Amino acid sequence: MGKSVICLSDEEIALVRESSLLVGRTLAEVAGMIGPGVTTRELDTLAETFIRDHGGVPGFKGLYGCPSTLLISVDDAVVHGLPGDKPLEEGSIASVDCGVLMNEFYGDSAYTFMIGEVSEQAKRLLRVTQECLALGIAQAIDGNRVGDIGHAIQYHAEGHGYGVVRELVGHGVGRKLHEAPEVPNYGRRGQGVRLKTGMVLAIEPMINGGSKEVRQEPDGWTIVTRDGKQSAHFEHTVAVRDGKAEVLSTFEHIENVLRAKKSILN
Repeated sequence: MGKSVICLSDEEIALVRESSLLVGRTLAEVAGMIGPGVTTRELDTLAETFIRDHGGVPGFKGLYGCPSTLLISVDDAVVHGLPGDKPLEEGSIASVDCGVLMNEFYGDSAYTFMIGEVSEQAKRLLRVTQECLALGIAQAIDGNRVGDIGHAIQYHAEGHGYGVVRELVGHGVGRKLHEAPEVPNYGRRGQGVRLKTGMVLAIEPMINGGSKEVRQEPDGWTIVTRDGKQSAHFEHTVAVRDGKAEVLSTFEHIENVLRAKKSILN
């Protein structure tokens, strides 16, 4: 990750928004298909086809040797899970992380899905993690510091008894998927890089249902919780602004699909 922090123009931020919105629409396609019995490889194929059909390029595929369009992390997998042929099971949760490159700029977002009916503990973990994301975004304003984002996330997560992953962090986004600054999900108020209007950040709480400790699987990609408890991950791409952050990605399309599926089942 480069050391110099880049501030984008409004025109450049609009291009990041286009890429980020395509990520949201791609994850909505995933939302329509995801469920018990579906394989993560099927979801990956769907996402790649959708992105390319809509003028984008999968942002992850080929980057650092990544073999897939999506990174799908199930249950105790925190992030970087590789798609495969094992069907998803009822009661699981699955983080789906997606990036798009379009018009020379990246978008990046992630959403954790419930697979069928899940436990109350899993629902609570997802709710709190999404609240952490909102609280972190609220701190992404001109004049604040990166530590203000991390502190807001850490305080809320640990206040609910959850572990905040230390080894993996959010990041700047622009012409590269991963740019400066790093955006940890923990920290102290008033510490770290000062935020300036035009900076674009991927804020992505990775919150464990138990301990903060993680380890890497032998595949060299998948990060899992050491205690085997579930982990949740939500991510938005956000532009730093004066007074209020501008969220460039969206969960709206995803949640519309999920509501429609739920109403059909009921």
